[in-house]
Amino acid sequence: MQILLAVLLLLNAVFNVVVWPRFFTRVAKDARARDAAGKPTAFLIVHAVLIGIALLLALVSAIAGVWALVTI
Repeated sequence: MQILLAVLLLLNAVFNVVVWPRFFTRVAKDARARDAAGKPTAFLIVHAVLIGIALLLALVSAIAGVWALVTI
């Protein structure tokens, strides 16, 4: 069971690392991302924070998954 959970954590990490950076490029290109002066809007900032949190969780999941596999 521990191996299954470790693999699940690693798959979660891979998914987050693959999906969220690609999503950020789409958000950054969106017309709502910057105002007329070129400054970042709340739309871009909120998405950047959420994506940053998702990538941090990916890192934590990867560390926990590797740790779980090593301690078997």
